[in-house]
Amino acid sequence: MIGGGAPAGSVVLLAGEAGAGAREFAYTSAVLNGLADSAPGEFDRYYGDLESGTELPGAVHYISFTDERAAIVDEMGLVMDADLVDAGMDAVSVVELAEPYFQLTPVPTDWYAERATDITELGNRTDRSDVLEALGEYLTEHAAGSLVVVDSVTDLVATADDRLAWADLTVLLKGLKRAAHRWGGVILLLVNAEALEPTELGRLKEATDGTLLFEWESGGSERARTLVVEQFRGVLSRLEDEDIVRFETAINDSGFDISNVRKIR
Repeated sequence: MIGGGAPAGSVVLLAGEAGAGAREFAYTSAVLNGLADSAPGEFDRYYGDLESGTELPGAVHYISFTDERAAIVDEMGLVMDADLVDAGMDAVSVVELAEPYFQLTPVPTDWYAERATDITELGNRTDRSDVLEALGEYLTEHAAGSLVVVDSVTDLVATADDRLAWADLTVLLKGLKRAAHRWGGVILLLVNAEALEPTELGRLKEATDGTLLFEWESGGSERARTLVVEQFRGVLSRLEDEDIVRFETAINDSGFDISNVRKIR
């Protein structure tokens, strides 16, 4: 449908219900694109040939606010074949922004920091927006020509209060969309839709180029994971409700997979 991949310069929101596939999509994207660099033969086996006119990212970056690399890789290994994860993640840079994220919370410093924080240093930190600055600095340095997975916007939403307003987050994403067009890579933003009010989710959709919505669908005694392409600027015109295309998806040893497509009317 989209010619083999997202347009260069896209910021794509992966919004979903818990367990419906958004996280698995992010994991699979990171692992398979890493595999293209670390084990091209395996990439060809799992992914196949690239569509004409598409390019692989120059690098893959995985940004986490709460988890460390080992925990991310371990969880990926529960979703996908562990050998596939190990090979793919060899080429993925994982950046942990736990220190600026947790620094103004009651979480003990030695739970997330590599070194103890001096009490006077802690006293100089008065703005939780430090985590947004750290995110912005990393993206500025590394996002050009790369695939970047941000895990997750839900963590940033959880910090929204009088020090980090919703407006700060949405303005950051609007600025990110502008910068991403210059950088020419693709940025995936993971978010748990169940943690947001409809108006909040709507603001995130408006601030990004595309939205992939992952849902559970019940039919009889079974539940199936589905993926709805809600919007994708530069690829699909904004879709009316009657024209939404819903993909049935599955999770297997090679990660997230689309099993078929059908149109909902």
